[in-house]
Amino acid sequence: MERLQKVIAQAGVCSRRKAEELIQAGKVKVNGAIVKTLGTKVSGNDEISVNGHNLFKEEKVYYVINKPKGTICSVHDEKDRKTVLDYLPKGTRIYPVGRLDYDTSGVLLVTNDGNFTNMMIHPKYQLPKTYIINLQGMLSGEDIYRLKMGLKTRQEKYAPAKVSIRQKDYTRDRMIVELTIHEGKNHQVKNMMEALGHQVRRLHRSRFGFITDEGLQPGEYRRLKPVEIKKLKAMSSKEG
Repeated sequence: MERLQKVIAQAGVCSRRKAEELIQAGKVKVNGAIVKTLGTKVSGNDEISVNGHNLFKEEKVYYVINKPKGTICSVHDEKDRKTVLDYLPKGTRIYPVGRLDYDTSGVLLVTNDGNFTNMMIHPKYQLPKTYIINLQGMLSGEDIYRLKMGLKTRQEKYAPAKVSIRQKDYTRDRMIVELTIHEGKNHQVKNMMEALGHQVRRLHRSRFGFITDEGLQPGEYRRLKPVEIKKLKAMSSKEG
């Protein structure tokens, strides 16, 4: 069951606030009866009309895109920068599942399913996310131990992470690290590395849950298979 104004907004009719105004104005009917109470719960079987027009139920779509570096995870950008949606099919109201920074590339899910989005990004579900970090400087054994045990800083406490060293370049004092985390805090990977005294030169998310960027060049996308959607939902339920 979902709140009526949320269902109207998710169908792309208008914003949630505008939907609330329409409900209070008596412009919305549920199963033929006018509803003016905000927060009224409806199900997928209810017939909803707005201003006399039956609500169109969007087909749920699910994509994975290899987000290019230098793109915004947003529907619109006030600075007119390129967004990830510029690479995806037009005509369906879709939005990114969570965010990757402007200069971060990699696996990003995109959908119009609000419930699915919540399952993927809500803290309680804790799906694993794997990043490949091009790092300036070398992580010490103590650094790795702190990451694995759960890094604590003055500002934040991070859950234990999985750490794997992929490559070391002693001549340029750089290393490539694979890091798997279960949280999704703002700028988390960069902040974790900065807390250890290292600068992230490049950041790429290679995996979300079990979904990878395999076969996808930057900017390329594909639809998630039904079995993948089902498995992601099952993972979130299990992790939660």
